[in-house]
Amino acid sequence: MDEREIAAGGEPATGRASTVGSNDGSDTSDARRNRGKERSFWRELPVLVVLALGLALLIKTFLVQAFYIPSESMENTLVPGDRVLVNKLSYRLGEIQRGDVVVFNGADSWESEVDLAQPSGSVQKLLHKVGELFGFSTVGEKDFIKRVIGLPGDHVVCCDKQNRVTVNGKAITESGYLHPGDPPSAMAFDVRVPDGRLWVMGDHRSASADSRSHLGDPGGGTIPIDHVVGRAFVIVWPLNRVDLLTRPGAYGDAGLASGQARVPATSTAPTAPIGSPLTDAVPVLAGAGVVFPLAGLRRGLLRRRRSRAGR
Repeated sequence: MDEREIAAGGEPATGRASTVGSNDGSDTSDARRNRGKERSFWRELPVLVVLALGLALLIKTFLVQAFYIPSESMENTLVPGDRVLVNKLSYRLGEIQRGDVVVFNGADSWESEVDLAQPSGSVQKLLHKVGELFGFSTVGEKDFIKRVIGLPGDHVVCCDKQNRVTVNGKAITESGYLHPGDPPSAMAFDVRVPDGRLWVMGDHRSASADSRSHLGDPGGGTIPIDHVVGRAFVIVWPLNRVDLLTRPGAYGDAGLASGQARVPATSTAPTAPIGSPLTDAVPVLAGAGVVFPLAGLRRGLLRRRRSRAGR
């Protein structure tokens, strides 16, 4: 009777069992999906890291690189500890102009302005090499950051009767960027810049081993244009020093704004990190900033599709 009553008018025991069984199956299915998502994320993570590092390497090699300023040779425009961004495309698409702040490779003859401690031990050397590749550590060649004063063909002289540097007979008023108290140069020079080369000087003239210190070198102190890495255009660190590095008006005021020189397409300037301690994580952060948000967006879209399919 009990069984017939239940079957006729009560709630079937088998129905309750079926309902409970169904809930248990749903919970198990949800748990499996969650575990699958977790496993999927950890499987994807190494791929995302590789993609981010690859993109970072491309950015650093061809677009923008951050440089650490190790010395006082460009004070007060740049001070030790500043980090600047250098546009590597600026002189592929545009031209070098007088007054630009440029980074160049001086490995041929220029001596480093700072002493760098070299890694010891095979593991440290390996980590150092990896760090060089992605901009996390210093490297052993010679990078320098200076201001362009003379372009190919320019006649650069120091100094006139008012103690000013002249370019093609036109005096430059450099007070806007020279280190306070520094004269334009304590050393006299008279240079005709050869084709394909630049005359460069630091803004802290009394503390800069620039073109004046290399008058006896091949090129008479000038540097090859094809060794230019790029133009420094902004200070990004520390935060209280953030500022744009614009071309000063002194050259335009002197009637020297029209001269330009282009880095040849076959430039020999190294495309990997080089020089004095010019460290950066900017390309890596940029790579991660592109890859991981895109991966998150992809995962979100997949979740929505699964949710709609479940309904």
